[in-house]
Amino acid sequence: MNIAIIFAGGSGIRMGAGIPKQFLEINGKPILIHTMQLFQHHYEIDAIYAAVQTDYIDYVKDLAEEFRVSKLKDVVAGGETAQDSIYNALKRAREDNPGDSIVLIHDGVRPFIAYDVISRNIESVKKYGNGITSTPCYETIMVSKDGDVVDSVPYRKETFAGQAPQSFYLDDIIASHDKIRATETGYENMVDACTIIRTLGQEAHLVEGNRGNIKVTTPEDVYMLRALLQYQENEQAFGFGITNRIGRRLPVADGKEA
Repeated sequence: MNIAIIFAGGSGIRMGAGIPKQFLEINGKPILIHTMQLFQHHYEIDAIYAAVQTDYIDYVKDLAEEFRVSKLKDVVAGGETAQDSIYNALKRAREDNPGDSIVLIHDGVRPFIAYDVISRNIESVKKYGNGITSTPCYETIMVSKDGDVVDSVPYRKETFAGQAPQSFYLDDIIASHDKIRATETGYENMVDACTIIRTLGQEAHLVEGNRGNIKVTTPEDVYMLRALLQYQENEQAFGFGITNRIGRRLPVADGKEA
């Protein structure tokens, strides 16, 4: 089984909107649905579990029915932190699925992950036990402890931006969460699953991501997402290098594959 775990429990404070950012509508549907449909239409994904704020559980189930996200198996209540929300969804998925299932943990406000990146995550788990989506950093990264003085500047060729999905075997990542939850500091400074496993001394293996895999956090990100979706629609309209929603080449007018 290949399972998408989508966490979308944020309040959207930085967006400044009246509703959580994952429910903002772009091109006629909420951002969360754009994200879910990436996994719904991917031929290697068998099931989806989501974690949201308690007040939005029924709303998300209604949205899934409206937009035919049939792979959504359940929606659980999010927790105090993003990692709590992910843990709740992982535990729910374990009730229905074997422990050697592959889980792809994905942020509900990253609605532009490429289909081949999803496939590469699955292959990375099969080969290495995990897969961490990332892209090389094109800008110089500076480290500053106080936000005022630059303490160090890592070599740019050695820096990568962590993205999502981050993928694991189901029992392995639950066990890692359990170990962190049992510590005195718990999820403090645990920004993602990669941080969790590295804190535990485990190797993390990079999976090449796509540059458009933005996390919609600010109003500027909404404009960027709209532009990306417009670009995708133009590709579909004019047939320039486009693949269909399961990652296979589309046929063109003469009956041959693009």
